Amino acid sequence: MSTKKPKMKIYDGHGNALMSIKRLEQDGDDLVIRGKIFDAMPMAARLTPQDARAALKLLNAKTILFLLTLLFRKSSKQE
Repeated sequence: MSTKKPKMKIYDGHGNALMSIKRLEQDGDDLVIRGKIFDAMPMAARLTPQDARAALKLLNAKTILFLLTLLFRKSSKQE
C-alpha cells in the first residue's frame, strides 16, 4: 500500500505547474512554505504576519466568496 503525501500545486496562466508545495509549517510567527519550483529546485518561502495582512487587503467581497466555495468546486485540472 502506497502512502503518498499530498502535494498542492500552483499553476501559471497556461496551466503549467510553477510550484509543488509539500509542506506548510510554523516557524515562530511566520508560515514557511516548502516545496519545489518547476519540480526541480527546492525552495522555502516565508509568509510573515505583516505580509498576510497585506494579502487580506488585496481581497474584495467577490474574491472572498469565491475562496469560501473553492474547496467544494470540481477541479478543471486533470492530474
